[in-house]
Amino acid sequence: MTDWKTGFLCLMTRPREPLFYPKYGGQTYMALPEHFLTDRYRPLAPMISKRFGSAPNHVVVKSIDPPDFTYALEIPRNGNYNTFSPKHRNISGKLVQDFMNAPDPEILLSMASYARDRLNPLLFQYALTVALLHRKDTHDVPVLSLLEMFPKRFVDPLLFPQLEEEGFVVDQPQRVAIEIPMVYSASEEVLEQRLAYFREDLGINLHHWHWHITYPVEGPIEIVRKDRRGELFYYMHRQILVRYIAERFCHHMPPPTSLDNLREPIPEAYFPKLLNSALNRTFAGRAENAVITHVNRPNDEDSVATVLEIENWVNRFKEAVTNGYVLAEDGKHIPLDDTTGIDLLGNVMENSLLSPNIPYYGNIHSMLHSIIGFVHDPDNLYLEGTGVIGDIATSIRDPIFYRLHTFVDDLFEDYMKKLAPYTSKQLGYPGVTIEDVSVQVSNGKAAVNRLLTFWQRSQVDLGVGLDFGPTGNVLATFTHLQHAPFVYRINVMNDSQKVRRGTVRIFLAPIYNGSGEAIQFNQQRRYVIELDKFTATLTPGINNIVRRSDESSVTIPFERAFRRQDIATMPGTESFRFCNCGWPDHMLIPQGSPHGMPYDLFVMVSDYKQDAVNVNFDEHVDCNDSHSYCGLRDQFYPDRRTMGFPFDRVVPKEINHMEDFARSFSNMKRTVVEIRFTNTTISKV
Repeated sequence: MTDWKTGFLCLMTRPREPLFYPKYGGQTYMALPEHFLTDRYRPLAPMISKRFGSAPNHVVVKSIDPPDFTYALEIPRNGNYNTFSPKHRNISGKLVQDFMNAPDPEILLSMASYARDRLNPLLFQYALTVALLHRKDTHDVPVLSLLEMFPKRFVDPLLFPQLEEEGFVVDQPQRVAIEIPMVYSASEEVLEQRLAYFREDLGINLHHWHWHITYPVEGPIEIVRKDRRGELFYYMHRQILVRYIAERFCHHMPPPTSLDNLREPIPEAYFPKLLNSALNRTFAGRAENAVITHVNRPNDEDSVATVLEIENWVNRFKEAVTNGYVLAEDGKHIPLDDTTGIDLLGNVMENSLLSPNIPYYGNIHSMLHSIIGFVHDPDNLYLEGTGVIGDIATSIRDPIFYRLHTFVDDLFEDYMKKLAPYTSKQLGYPGVTIEDVSVQVSNGKAAVNRLLTFWQRSQVDLGVGLDFGPTGNVLATFTHLQHAPFVYRINVMNDSQKVRRGTVRIFLAPIYNGSGEAIQFNQQRRYVIELDKFTATLTPGINNIVRRSDESSVTIPFERAFRRQDIATMPGTESFRFCNCGWPDHMLIPQGSPHGMPYDLFVMVSDYKQDAVNVNFDEHVDCNDSHSYCGLRDQFYPDRRTMGFPFDRVVPKEINHMEDFARSFSNMKRTVVEIRFTNTTISKV
């Protein structure tokens, strides 16, 4: 690995230690120009070099004139960095721009090395991560996950004295993993704790953080303006929401109610028991029946809004849907057409550089997160930081996230309902017939159309984020939902005499709600979970398609979500050099129930000629394997259809069940599968 790649890994390691402190067990030393040292350490430069410079591996940082990062110092080094604050987003966007403007990786390393010990660590790591992922000369640099860099933002801080004791007292070969409690944020008397395994899952939280890293709201326009960004915002968050709803049904709970009335008290309390790493304080909790009024943070001048302002923005969003157009700043009408309307509305909902007419439509999504995140201290009278809902890395843990996004999704659905149902030409594929669909656990011993879930104990290394802590690996064991690997078997008849191509689309939908009542199709279509999407070549006659669950276009494997990326750069492990945007594979399907819970499995083969875009991609290359929620790096989204097709639009009234819908077209098939949950725990091999 080149010196500058090693240097970037050091920049991400133990982010609150001085950069000159040796990394990786004392083996790697960043040799900094003297004027790069902070005021505290510059007088000690000879001592620092003598004391720490004996490490066998040196990364020599090129000397440059100190960059001007005065604007970034407006966020105090030990202050709160609010990812939903327009002011903070603007500052981070400028920092990303400066990093992107560096002429080569070595100069970028110098700029970042000068910035690291001066700027807010969360701001710095965000901007550096975005830049490394988007620069063409650094996008293959392994980027550590936020869990590795700031583990206290994800794991109960009560564990860290144990982790540090194990690391300091016990030599590396004899160390044992410290157990992370499976449920620690509330007692079992709180009904919502039934869903803690989903909301507090490490992989799901990392997915949400990484998606927003991949799709930043500010910075150079070329990295913000990604193909169908607004639509991806809508669809990715809808999929998180419907997956959560499916888990609620497993526990006989209703779907979350919409947060459509901001003036009502919030009955859901949440006390996260996590540390905001920059402040070394706990994220604020929220008591029952908190009332939203406003947010007015003097040191965060753009986090200022009242409930009335947000209501006005929402009403203007609704007017746009009703009128069929968005109003531009110059008064012109931007039409909401069938193809790009949802993308435009996504950019209106999540304020970014792509958003039209921000003064009029405001900042709905981010300010909703912010105003709820500061509900405990809206005027900063008590100098409290945000709750977890006010941070992209942690917001998914809070039950209110799902009520907020039910409200947001309902606004999008109002638009989707205005679109005409798909025609037979759009839905059908004449001459292509799905004869049979089934799934089976991969070992072949389980019953057909029965999937299995269980608890699994896995390990993650938190040593890289323990500032001034022990060297080497410090492991923690956590328990998460897992499913047995399975395969789809799809038999497709091609009646044509020529080879054809089709897009295989696989969805899962709950049949019954939390009360055991059958869900009508026009509601069920909003609850569909995308499991996979891939292209298949159909030769004349019968085609037997076999697809493994771990090939999903939605997910990334466990190793990509949790493997130590610095280790992944060692020779012989190049296959682990991937980006990490994607839903965690272990959460691909819902938990189900001990007696078996039925779901509709829907498979469709659509006409590739109607699906194809001007892009050729191999799903087995680079980051292409999780494109359903994350798109493709520097390319068009590889599907011309609207995300969620064919369930994103209303259907004729006579269609009341999934079976009715599938029976209408030969290229569709519905079968019932059972997900059986075994309340046992196994250890990951």
